[in-house]
This record gives sequence, C-alpha cells and structure tokens, in this order.
Amino acid sequence: MRRVISVQAAALAAVALYAGSVPVAAHAQSIPGQQQGQRDRQQGQQEEEGASRRPARIAPLNQRANAGPCPYVKILYDAARYVELADNRPAVANVGYTGEIEGVTAGCSYRGDDPITVQMDLLFNLGRGAQATADQRTYRYWIAVTARNEAVLAKEYFDLPVDFEGARTASVTQEKTIVIPRADSETSGSNFEILVGFDVTPEMAAFNRDGSRFRVNAGTAPVAQPPAQ
Repeated sequence: MRRVISVQAAALAAVALYAGSVPVAAHAQSIPGQQQGQRDRQQGQQEEEGASRRPARIAPLNQRANAGPCPYVKILYDAARYVELADNRPAVANVGYTGEIEGVTAGCSYRGDDPITVQMDLLFNLGRGAQATADQRTYRYWIAVTARNEAVLAKEYFDLPVDFEGARTASVTQEKTIVIPRADSETSGSNFEILVGFDVTPEMAAFNRDGSRFRVNAGTAPVAQPPAQ
C-alpha cells in the first residue's frame, strides 16, 4: 500500500515537471524467405498488445489533463548517499553499511481546486562493507515538500528495513503518495518542490558534499596485502 503524506498549501513562484518512465525494448526476429514481412507484422502486433496489457510503473492517475505542471521532484545531493565509516575515516576497510538513492520517478494529477496528488517510486541500492556485522539493517530516509526555493512545508521520515540474505548488496523499491492542498485553483504544482534524502549525520552530509563516495559494494572484497619483501 502507498503511504499518503498530506501537507499544507502555499502559493509562490515558478517551474517544472519531473517524471520518469521505463523504456520497453522490442526485438524483431530475422526470418529468411517471403514470410518475413508477415511474421514481423504479427510479432509487432503481439508486442503492442503485450505492452498495452503491461502495468505501468506508475499507474496513470487520470487520463484528463492537469490544471498545471507537476511539482519538481529531486534527490538532495547532500543526502543522496549513506556511508558508515568507522571512526569517520574514509578508507575501504572502514566501510560499514552503505546506501544510494538510485532514482525517483513521479507523476501527478490535479484539476480545478483539487489537491495535487503525487505518486512516487523510489529505488534504493544498499550495501554491506567490511565493518557490517549483520544481515539486517534498517535505514531511514525522508521526503520533504517545500514552497519552491523557500520554506519547508512538511517533512516526514520513513524506515527502510533491508535483509541482505547473505549477499553484500540489495535493491529495494518504495512507493509513496503525497497529497498537497492548494489555496485555490490558481495555485499550480510549479509552486512546490519535493525533495528526497537519507537521514544522514553531519559527517555523512559533509562527505557527500565534498563529492567523496564509496560504491554500495565498497569493502566487500578482501583488502589486498602488500607483496612480501
């Protein structure tokens, strides 16, 4: 089930629509002889029918056009990655649990003076380094709604329990629904911004801000020993 976040409305400034989609690849089989054209057409029809039956990654909220653009959705750079480091020392041998918000897709719907309903899919890649001691780990992340480029209107934290099941990496998807009330029908989605990030310590935020990073599988291989003298 989708978790619904409701925030108070505010009308401010401009801009954009962020949405994601998953491309579908079609493969045509090469068949010699006069039947190739007919078989290609049949295969194309079957693929089109299959694509029409395939559920969308984000289900369309309504086929009718929105009253305006959707809120801008993005991952906050300082909180896009989660890296635990023993003694806060950046070395592969010191890496504990890691995580990265790999991507966010979103779609919205609103008409008249209805609230803006935003559906989001979030993809997390998680890892266990040399200092990780267990198969299970509960990460925390947050979603915030802001008046664009200004005040935070609402912020909520979520737990992300992960069972690595003996592996060093795992991928988890989360679905969330956000409802943003509007002051009136003139308030568009471009007045709002939705931010996503891990719940990180100040040291982790500084590590991310400096552009430093370890991949989610950092520390999973044994540390190379120097050659014998």
